[in-house]
Amino acid sequence: MPIIGLGTWQINGEDLEISLEAALESGYRSIDTATIYQNEDVIGRVVKKWIDAGKLKREELYIVTKLPPCFMRPEDVEPCLRSSLEKLQLDYVDLYLIHVPFGFKNVDGQMVPVTELGVVDLDMNTDHLAIWKMMEEMVDKHLTRDIGLSNFNIPQIRRVLSRSRIPPANLQVELHVLNQQNELVNYCKRNHISVTSYSTFASPGCKPFFDSIGIEVYIPDLFSDPVVKKIAETHGKNPAQVLLRHMAQKGIAVIPKSKNPDRVKSNFDIFDFVLNDDEMKQLNNLNADPPIRVVDMTMFPG
Repeated sequence: MPIIGLGTWQINGEDLEISLEAALESGYRSIDTATIYQNEDVIGRVVKKWIDAGKLKREELYIVTKLPPCFMRPEDVEPCLRSSLEKLQLDYVDLYLIHVPFGFKNVDGQMVPVTELGVVDLDMNTDHLAIWKMMEEMVDKHLTRDIGLSNFNIPQIRRVLSRSRIPPANLQVELHVLNQQNELVNYCKRNHISVTSYSTFASPGCKPFFDSIGIEVYIPDLFSDPVVKKIAETHGKNPAQVLLRHMAQKGIAVIPKSKNPDRVKSNFDIFDFVLNDDEMKQLNNLNADPPIRVVDMTMFPG
């Protein structure tokens, strides 16, 4: 898995095409998407164009997509993955993740069904082990090379590991300097599970999504943090590059996203400097107690 990839949550249409073109031109070879993002078809068109033009080979790319919460049932795993592959115009993905540890009721195919009371309509019968067994079959059928988890905690991961034939290859979770989740990261490393950070910038652009489902969130401004700004000035870099480099030096993959092509290119430019031990310590010490989460799964009671 490449240490940096392009995140695509909340980007679609022409904006995504422009961002993806800029990313591929800059050297990105990992692309993170999900069924719930509803943008796999756009990614498929751009990737096919690059491959057909001879600018890329399929094996040079690392494509990640995810099983959505509205299809968190064993019988839905294969149809959902095949639908993703059709949209992506691929024979396989490199990594297929279970997006969240809970399921939504399937209400006419709605990605985020909401009850009359204005809360997300959860399915209380989600069975991680039955779903994981079907995920393993997706590897057997060569529809994905690896399988993994997203937004799972240690007890949930441990349960999957205890019954898995094919263990999770990756865990994708919210990680940033105010929410470093060291215990979780170390647990994954001990169990040979790679870790990917989403919301490395604390997702400053996600507020409209949460507003749309009636959830209020606090978005910290990491770019204005004095420690981050000072380290950025020392290296002639911007705060975003420092935050990405911090995670990368900890061996954690990052998937920043932006609609701005210049920022897409800038986010990739993290390989020409190294944070020294003191700078890493300063950034590590920003970890909040209690942690400050943007995507707090307790917002879905049940």
